[in-house]
Parts: sequence; structure tokens; C-alpha cells
Amino acid sequence: MIAAERIDLIRRKHGAYGSWAVWAAPSNTPKSGVGDLTVFDKQANPRLIETLNPGVVMVGLNISRGFPDQPFRNFHDPSAAANDFKIRYAFSNTCFWGAYMTDIIKGVVEPDSGALLKWLRRNPNIIADHVKTFREELSDLGHPRPAILAFGGAAYDLLIEGLWTSDYASLTRLTHYSHRISKERYREAVHLQLRELPNTQLHSMAAVSQ
Repeated sequence: MIAAERIDLIRRKHGAYGSWAVWAAPSNTPKSGVGDLTVFDKQANPRLIETLNPGVVMVGLNISRGFPDQPFRNFHDPSAAANDFKIRYAFSNTCFWGAYMTDIIKGVVEPDSGALLKWLRRNPNIIADHVKTFREELSDLGHPRPAILAFGGAAYDLLIEGLWTSDYASLTRLTHYSHRISKERYREAVHLQLRELPNTQLHSMAAVSQ
């Protein structure tokens, strides 16, 4: 659980790239409801505060489409081309539902990860700035050592190189949800990778999510 004041702080300060692993339930199609942001309305969703879990942080590389005026839109892309629905399917009814979500590279809209990585290699000092912002983001969440789940190798490498081991309880690389596999196969792949987490940590997450 997280205090309401911290949710508001995250919304104001990090809402352009931060969000939470909470989605509306699908209706008629697998992608339906992914872009419904009323799930973050405390009046429409009175259980929101008790659902959110700052002890788990899911991290992507960068945002592929910008939504500057829609806090918490990241990972809730309504576009038919987006694959955010696979994340919803993978973590539904698990102790990871309600995790905090963000990117390691902030505010850089680039759908081509290869182009972004080339740019970062040419400008290595920029990486340090983004890691600093990410560390401040973790501080704003208020959890001393969250479990970090990185979507894809690029995000994982930047995190493992830029963070201190004292910043997190664990750092796990997950298959990226943009991979061209079904939502069922994606869920299976992710759940296999999550088995690397210590049982004690999984029990702690489950207790928080109840």
C-alpha cells in the first residue's frame, strides 16, 4: 500500500512517464479497456490505494508515444498497435498487480529502440542523468529497496550498470512485451523468469497485495 499523498506526488512529478500495473478488465477483445484511465480515479476505483504496491517497480526503456497531458498513460496505450495488453494479461491475478511502472530513459519519444541506444552510446553522460532521475523517482515512491522487473535487455543493462545494489532488493530481466508472441506465451515466459525471485520476497509481495 502507498499513501495517497505519494500517489499525488508521483502523478504531478512523474506522471508523464510513470504509471501503475492496474488496468480495466477486458470486455469483447484482448486489447479492450487497456487505455481506460478511470482505474486511477480514487472515486471510480475506491480500492486503488490498497491495490498499489511500491515494493515492485516495472521498468521499460523509453516511451514510444508521448502523452504529456495524460498522467499515468504510459503502459496504458489505447492504440491498436500497442502491446500493453500483454502486460495486463501476464500479471493479472498475481502479486505483481499494482506495481509501479516507469521508464529508465525519461521523456525521449522513440519507437525504435536501436536508434535510441545508438544515440545513448554517442551521449553516455545523458544516461547518468536519467539514472539519477530514476533514483529520485524511487525515493518518491517511498520504498527502501523494491524488486525491479526490467522489460527487455536494453533496460536491464542500463539498470544493472547504473544502479547500486543497495537501490533494489532484486533486479530481474523479463521478456519485452513487444515480442511477437501471443499473450498466453508471453505470460508463460514471464512467469518462468519470475521464478528466479526468492520465495521470501514473493511471499512478502503477496502479503502486500492482499
